[in-house]
Amino acid sequence: MAKLIALSPCAGLLPIAHGGVAVTEVLPGRLISVAPLRGQRKATSAMLKEQLGAGLPSVNRRTGAVTWFGHGTWMVAGDVALDGLAAVTDQSDAWAVVAVSGAGAEDVLARLVPVDLRAQLFKIGHVAKTMLAHMSVTITRTGADGFEIMVMRSMAQTLVHDLDVAMRSMAARQTAGGGMPPAEV
Repeated sequence: MAKLIALSPCAGLLPIAHGGVAVTEVLPGRLISVAPLRGQRKATSAMLKEQLGAGLPSVNRRTGAVTWFGHGTWMVAGDVALDGLAAVTDQSDAWAVVAVSGAGAEDVLARLVPVDLRAQLFKIGHVAKTMLAHMSVTITRTGADGFEIMVMRSMAQTLVHDLDVAMRSMAARQTAGGGMPPAEV
């Protein structure tokens, strides 16, 4: 009988770093999608707050371990018991999650994402459902120079490749002295 080996979505692909920007894999453990049943949003939020210390955040926001995920759905990092309050689905193996960090992270992502991720507009805890190159992603700002990107597991290698190409391009510009001027607001 064959021995199966559990691998993370980005096993062997990360970490990578170029020009002061790093990409590392995030292993959130258990990921649960939560969709409150009709009329149960407040109760679901209260139960999440009791269990995880964070209720359901607003649209395009993350609070603690709970991330808005679109269309009445939130992604929760951790185990929860919401019997009778919400439709709950284990998504643990469905997603690849990476952290992009460093002083040039915004510039790297600006090459790939059609959303303005500058800190003055896209603040810590803000979430965007958008495209990165040709992939559907969820991006969360996690710090002044940090982002978390979630993509379907099957797109992990493509995500890492696209980030690597953009990072190398930005690093080459820095080395050549042709760094990009700061964007105006």
